Amino acid sequence: MSNTTSGNYQFDQDFSIDEIISDAYDRLGLVGTSGHQLRTARRSLNILLQEWGNRGVHFWEVGNANVNLIVGSSTNVDATAEGSGTYTFYRNPSDVPAGGANPPQATTVPVANIYGITDILNCTYRQNYNTTNQSDTGLTKVARDSYAATANKASLGTPSQFWVQRFIDKVTITVYPLPNSTAAGNFLNVYYVKRIQDVGAYTNGSDAPYRFMPCMVSGLTYYLSMKFAPQRTQEMKLLYEDEFARALSEDGSAASTYITPKAYYPNI
Repeated sequence: MSNTTSGNYQFDQDFSIDEIISDAYDRLGLVGTSGHQLRTARRSLNILLQEWGNRGVHFWEVGNANVNLIVGSSTNVDATAEGSGTYTFYRNPSDVPAGGANPPQATTVPVANIYGITDILNCTYRQNYNTTNQSDTGLTKVARDSYAATANKASLGTPSQFWVQRFIDKVTITVYPLPNSTAAGNFLNVYYVKRIQDVGAYTNGSDAPYRFMPCMVSGLTYYLSMKFAPQRTQEMKLLYEDEFARALSEDGSAASTYITPKAYYPNI
């Protein structure tokens, strides 16, 4: 006789914030939590998810978008102009300056609702988008010092470099050279990292895949132990770090690794 199974794969979707909080308190032996304990747990969970932003790239938060290029001028995403050749992604709609964003270009792949970006991973110059002749050319990511040393930041050409600034309420990407008439109408194709969404209502699900549910509960238990059971804090920290390390090692997509020896030729 065959086993009877649920046929579902949605535990992480049904595992709401209040259940995550309840399980964390259960591990500490606290039952019948009060309103204050619920609020402080939700606050701690938000802090925990923000701390995850310091743990490297979370691949479920990596996205991709095209941004339209305009000849010899600045353009933007959900923003007013920031400066020559600069494109801006805002944290929230409420962070967009008064007056709103510029109307999106008719040929632009929609990016109007991309908020919460925390970094730009890479960028390519995309020509002949959505045709059989599409061609992508990688742009080099440079540091602030390298961009600042550029003599003529208003020069026109095919973009070959970009640098990223990360602010509290926005992330900007500046390209060099500015797009010339040939580049106008083509795109920047960017891969970006978004922040993990806030917890919000107790009935919400969490903005993380199923692999991270165990370490999310363990992490919240660790945070709550510092408030309600400090004698168990070290124990909970070890459990949390162990489960987080396993989840992080499973994140992403495996790829082949090639190791090439580095040749060294001393001066003669």
